Amino acid sequence: MAKHYDLGITGEKIAIDFLLKKNYKIVEKNYRFQKAEIDIIAQKEDTLVCVEVKTRSSNYFGDPQDAVDKKKIKLLVKAMDYYVVSKDLDVDVRFDIIAIIKNNKETTIEHIEDAFFYFD
Repeated sequence: MAKHYDLGITGEKIAIDFLLKKNYKIVEKNYRFQKAEIDIIAQKEDTLVCVEVKTRSSNYFGDPQDAVDKKKIKLLVKAMDYYVVSKDLDVDVRFDIIAIIKNNKETTIEHIEDAFFYFD
């Protein structure tokens, strides 16, 4: 498999461990709807959280979260809306990004809550 694919899988595992330590419940992993994939759907208290995980080996080309553009946001919102409606859920929904830089020297994690408010 491609190196970047392996790094993405590793990043998702790191993100799940991070969320579990923060008392989130993991509801779904790699949920697909049409052209969208939600990396993690988690729950914290009464809030359902759509988590986009971005993992890079460095920030040489920018921070990992910079890769979440308006098109990606639109797809995630549509997928999450479908998920909530199809499951007939009555919950608050939040969109987070977990940005990870992992290389041989270190791993850094940045959890950006309500991330899409910053992309207006």
